[in-house]
Parts: sequence; C-alpha cells; structure tokens
Amino acid sequence: MNIIVLTPDKEIFRGEVNSVKVPGALGEFQVLKNHAPIVSSLEEGKITIVTAGGEYRYYDEESGAIKDGSEAGRTVVFHISGGFVEVLKNEVSLLVTGVRNGNGNGG
Repeated sequence: MNIIVLTPDKEIFRGEVNSVKVPGALGEFQVLKNHAPIVSSLEEGKITIVTAGGEYRYYDEESGAIKDGSEAGRTVVFHISGGFVEVLKNEVSLLVTGVRNGNGNGG
C-alpha cells in the first residue's frame, strides 16, 4: 500500500507501507492493505507507520533533510496537531499540521 504524508509546506513521508495508525476523530484506527475507502478528520496525536519492502522517503527533523530508506518493518512515528486522512484503493493520503518527530526510531 502506498502512502503520502503532507504538511502545508513539505512532504513528510512517501512510500510503501504495511500499516499506518492514525488518531481519528472517534479514536485511533489502523489502515492495512485493502482497507475500505474512508475519509476522516484527525485529532492531535500520533501517526505510526510500518514500512514495507521497497523505497521510501521521509523527512528527518534532526537534520532538516529528506532521506531515503528501504528497510522493511521500520517504525516511523510523527506527532500531529490534526489533519485529514483519505484511503482509496491501497493509496493513503495524510494531510496534517503541527508535525514533529515522535521517537528516535525514525521519521
């Protein structure tokens, strides 16, 4: 499944993932391959992405640079202030605000 995570001023993540957990308006939920189509607002909270095999690009807050990776099973965590998610045909789009790196394991 492909995902793109965008803020108003930069791309935070793009690539193949196994799953993504998001803080939906009615509680946290997880998106896996072949998820039903959905559009939802997001609350303040944590986005957790688990990468699949293949190339991905992510914004590294420490260096302020876009980095490439290909490690399958890597967990990338971001904290957001809010936003929206759209899931359609194994394409996930996250439009978020107030992003900061969530842990030392990535992102």
